Amino acid sequence: MSKYDVAVIGAGPGGYVAAIRCAQLGFKTAVIEKENLGGVCLNWGCIPSKALLKNAEILSYINRSEEFGFYFDNFRADYKVAFDRSRKVVDRNTKGVSYLLRKNNIDHIEGSAILRGNGTVQISASDDMVEASNIIVATGSSPRTIPALPVDGDKVVNSKDAILSSELPKSIVIVGGGAIGVEFAYLYRMYGVEVTIVELLPNLIPNEDVEISHILERSFDKYGIKVITEAGVNSLSADGDLPEVVLNRLGEEVRVTAEKVLVAIGIQPNTSELGLDDVGVTTEHGFIQVDSHMATNVPGIYAIGDVTGKMPLAHVASAQAVAVAEHLAGLDIQDIDYTYIPRATYCQPQVASFGLTEKEAVDQGYDVKIGKFNMIANGKSLAMGHTDGMVKLVVDAKYGEILGGHLIGPEVTELLGELALTKLLEGTTLELGWAVHPHPTISETLKEAALSVQGNAVHM
Repeated sequence: MSKYDVAVIGAGPGGYVAAIRCAQLGFKTAVIEKENLGGVCLNWGCIPSKALLKNAEILSYINRSEEFGFYFDNFRADYKVAFDRSRKVVDRNTKGVSYLLRKNNIDHIEGSAILRGNGTVQISASDDMVEASNIIVATGSSPRTIPALPVDGDKVVNSKDAILSSELPKSIVIVGGGAIGVEFAYLYRMYGVEVTIVELLPNLIPNEDVEISHILERSFDKYGIKVITEAGVNSLSADGDLPEVVLNRLGEEVRVTAEKVLVAIGIQPNTSELGLDDVGVTTEHGFIQVDSHMATNVPGIYAIGDVTGKMPLAHVASAQAVAVAEHLAGLDIQDIDYTYIPRATYCQPQVASFGLTEKEAVDQGYDVKIGKFNMIANGKSLAMGHTDGMVKLVVDAKYGEILGGHLIGPEVTELLGELALTKLLEGTTLELGWAVHPHPTISETLKEAALSVQGNAVHM
């Protein structure tokens, strides 16, 4: 039986980061993975989708090329080439993770893991046993399903099926208007697919500030993406050549037909086959319950990433990974404040946010001031030809503290780091407004929004 200080189950952006940080801190470490290194994010999620979305962005310029003085005859966009490029990007990333594990002397064990208690883990592929003083569960999640939309991998697909297909349908219904749904909607529409998004709640990206949602809906309307909100799925009819989704919208039946249906309604944790019940780990709806140090109720067993149910984001998993590794090393660590985790959506216009929405801040009793700046008033945005969008800052009126930042526009996901750092250093809109930003850049919109809180915006 192999013995380790730390055994990490799962090698996604939580698992492999935990393994590396543990090894850096002097722990003898193994990572157990039944599929590809890098997990969903690197193989079937964050990375390949962003590669495909870059192709879609380029194609969006070509689709309006005459505006920039470019004219084409017999132009053809080959999605198969875009798909192949995305898989090459994935391959390079996964090879990079493999190299990092070797560099840090981490044992990579292939196979599924089952917890057997007393610090032992069975590797199902070989029935070998691993013993570890500490076990970190980082097995991630899978696309959630609902009985009304049984996924068959053909006419009804999930996000993994979609990202692994080199062919495009002529038409698609996307059920779910969150980040995954709107990213696929933009990607498909730029390639000429007829797209309909169905969302149960009143707006697309319903977790975002409502003003941001409305701007995205207007942009999608310009693209020709049909959006049906406040609609639940009753059933799926697959009797004909094309699947038909039967909806209930505000008490009325609506039927939508397309070549394919993409189910993008969230995630479910990969915890059912780990043996958690056998060793007494507490779960809720399948999600592992942890404290601020990522510890479960069973001594020596920790959990990070999507399986905790905190926030299903790769950078959250990585932050939790570092936190648990440093806790095991006895270091003094700061608790993760999930309210101020950055959130990014990579359709066009991009959506970026952190902290409280205006409604959340008001509901929590804050005296709120709002600072806004529209992208159409920004020189770089105009030069790029992307003028849909705005920056909205939600600010505590008493101290000028930034309670939330909500952005939509070109490359706004790159601005989240500045807002996060301002918050971390206890900066206010005063400092953000003072800071000299380079011109012309999209980052100037942050400065102007901060100045707007005091009524001092210069360019709007």
